Amino acid sequence: MEIGTIATVVQNAMAQPEEAALMAELTAQDILRIASFIGAGICMGFGAIGPGIGQGFAAGKACEAIGRTPENAGLLTRTMLIGQAVSESTGIYSLVVALLLVFVLV
Repeated sequence: MEIGTIATVVQNAMAQPEEAALMAELTAQDILRIASFIGAGICMGFGAIGPGIGQGFAAGKACEAIGRTPENAGLLTRTMLIGQAVSESTGIYSLVVALLLVFVLV
């Protein structure tokens, strides 16, 4: 089979009717919607890493401290929970940004 024949067969197989070609085009609104979904996913992905690491580190250190001085367990637990709440605020901010990207921008 010649190269020209193969090229013609491929072109004929990939050819679309004119109506289907018009429907297959992406509009600016579609591109914006796709970009906002990708941005929301990236935002939540990176936004969840920091609080997860920070809260795990705080809980681990609090457990170590309680193991060393069990009489201060109440104070250590309260301080740990306040620190975790502050750490979680960045995760909540990324959730708000992701929700804005998904529901407001689209």
